[in-house]
Order: sequence, then structure tokens, then C-alpha cells
Amino acid sequence: MFNKDRWKEILEVLTSNWFRTLLTAFGVFWGIFILIVLLAAGKGLENGIKQDFGDIATNTMFMWTRRTTKPFEGLPKDRRFNFKIGDVTAIKDNVSHLRFVSPRNQLGGFGGNNNVVRGLNTGAYNVYGDYPEIINQDPMTVTSGRFINHNDIREKRKVAVIGLGVKNELYAKGEKVLGTYIKIQGVNFLVIGTYKKNSSNGNEEGQKEIFVPFTAFSQAFNMGETVGWMAITAQDGYSISVLKNQIIDLMKANHKVHPEDSRAVGHFDLYEQYRRVESLFSGIRWIAIIVGTFVLLSGIIGVSNIMLIVVKERTKEIGIRRALGESPWSIKKQILMESIFLTLISGMTGIIFGALTIYGINALLDSVGPVDMFMNPSVSVNVVAGALSVLMFAGLLAGFLPANSAIKVRPIEALRTE
Repeated sequence: MFNKDRWKEILEVLTSNWFRTLLTAFGVFWGIFILIVLLAAGKGLENGIKQDFGDIATNTMFMWTRRTTKPFEGLPKDRRFNFKIGDVTAIKDNVSHLRFVSPRNQLGGFGGNNNVVRGLNTGAYNVYGDYPEIINQDPMTVTSGRFINHNDIREKRKVAVIGLGVKNELYAKGEKVLGTYIKIQGVNFLVIGTYKKNSSNGNEEGQKEIFVPFTAFSQAFNMGETVGWMAITAQDGYSISVLKNQIIDLMKANHKVHPEDSRAVGHFDLYEQYRRVESLFSGIRWIAIIVGTFVLLSGIIGVSNIMLIVVKERTKEIGIRRALGESPWSIKKQILMESIFLTLISGMTGIIFGALTIYGINALLDSVGPVDMFMNPSVSVNVVAGALSVLMFAGLLAGFLPANSAIKVRPIEALRTE
């Protein structure tokens, strides 16, 4: 295997016609390069799309009420109804394997009227009445102070946690924030914390939200026991997509909604959407693998063809070696080693150039900032190791036919060849 003369012969054969060898090697190089770049691009797109989900727990659903579409138990269709705080307790008591059930009320929204005042500054922001658990379902980094807690809920404290976007618009640079008051629709709330959310595109509106205790929100804005909507997260190992029908049926029963009324209780299954995205990118990965493999296969066919030509050119040499007593296996091994060597060198060069290309793309993304739906393209070490294994196997295949052709040459016929 590591015979010096054998390797010297391999190098002489491959360098005897540089142009032909480079063209052959380029086919394998290009195939593995395309495979690496396609997989990295798919991973970058996958990272960007998944980042757009934000940090929200993916095993979560959101649920709200809409008009009924069927009459039921003497109640008309087109009836409006609202969730109540008692529904939260009912869900927790009757549906197993739930981790969080968070009721929420909301004021304002993007493009709405100014609803928050601080001194001479005003702004239009989403204001949420929440329980402390919401930070686990929609994680955020508390940059100063604290988040709302259950003491705030019990005592109906009028306190608020504001996003950095709210802080930048309502406060001067360097101005003290904690311990100051903001006025939400005429009601004063004490600022106890600030937060920041992270996403691939900066999510500017995500930084312009205000969180206050659910009970204080209900009291300040006359919501009573009404719940606008809920965020419900299943425990690890249990799918919210499986549990959601049980939750929705319970809400229909509590509010006398026809069991077959599919519109009355609106919901958005984030886990289902997340699984669709994962399935999509699984398909993209397979497409990249198939395309890259076919390109690589064309290069391998080129190697096999060139090795056949080399064997044809060396017919007389092979005949002499056979006549001098060299075994068929020795000649076959020589051809196979030449094929594997050419394939591996070409493929490893393609892997190196692919890695450099990925590094360059990441460096460019770091310099220009986040790009929508694309971030951190990469290929795992397992993929690279798999590619090298494929190259080894491909090299064997590429050399197998020429090697068999070489050992079939009869010494007397080879010696007659001009």
C-alpha cells in the first residue's frame, strides 16, 4: 500500500498529461463543492426561517374566540362570547400534560393611536396584561430591573416592563428609567424593568411592547374576568397538536358552542407550523444531496473514462509486467489506487474550497448585518466525513471497471500492441 515505487508510478501516470488530469479532477471537485455549498445554503435558509419564529416555545398554541356559526341550546348563531379567567383553571384541571396556560389581554398595536404617554413624549405600543409564565413562552432578556411576578398579580400592582424600543422613544439617552411612571390610556404604571428580544431581522416592533400584570390590566381597563386570548404550552414529550382538540372541545362545552362549530374558537398551532418548516427543510436537504450526488456522479464517470483511456495507453506496459510474472491483483490494485488517489485529492480540494466559500459568506453576513431569512450557513462535520466516505467508495467504483479491463489483457496480445 505504501510502496515508494508504486506511489512514484501513480504520480508519473497522473502527471504525464496534466491538462487531462485537471479536467478529470475538476468534475469530482465541482461535484463535492456544489454538494457542500447547497447543503450550507439550505442550512442558512433554515436557520433564518426558524429564527423568524423568534424564541417563542415551539410546542405552543394560541387560542381566542370568534363568532359562532351554528345555533346551539337555544342560542343563536353569530353570537359573540369571551373566554373568562375560570376557563384557565378549567383547562389546567381537565387537560393533562400542559406546562403553561397563560391568559392575556391586549391594548393598542402597530399602526394604532398613541396610547402611552411619558412627559411630553407619546407613542402607540402593544400593551399586554400577562402572567409571569409568559416569559417562558415568549422568552426575552431582561436588561434592567425585573419581570412581573406573582406578587404583582395578587396585589394588582400597576407596574410595567417596557421594551428597549419604548425606552428609546419615551426617554432621553442616559435618562433613568426604573422607578419612573408611564401613563397607559390615562392610568399611571411604575416601570420596574426593561427587556430586549432577539431575532434575525431585529424585530423592531418586538422591542416596542409593554407588559403589565394581568390583574392590574383587568382592573385598570375594566376587563373584569374577560380573557382576550391564551398561550398554551405542552410539556416536553407531548405535542400540543395532539392536545389542542381536547382543549378546544372543553372551551366549546363551557361556552355552549356547537361541537361541530369549527370557527367559534380560533387557534394557531405554532408547533404544527414549526413541523411544516422542518419537513420543508428536510426536503430541501434531500434535494441538495440528490443534486450534489448527481453532479459528483458525473465527475466519477469522468474519472472512470479517463482510467479506461490510461489502461488502453498502457496495454503494452501491462503485457510486459504480466510476462515478467506480476500478478493480476498487483496490476488491479495499481489501477484502483490511481483512481482512489485522483478522486480523493479532487474531492478534498472541493471540500476545502467549499469550506472557504462558507467562511467567506459568513464573514460577509457579519459585516453587512442580518439578512432576512438567511443566517449562519454551515455544514456539519458528519456531512464532511460522509462526503469523504462517499469519495472513497466512488474512487473504488471509478477504478473497478478499468482495473478489470487491465487484468483481462493477455501478455502475448499486449506485446503485439503498437
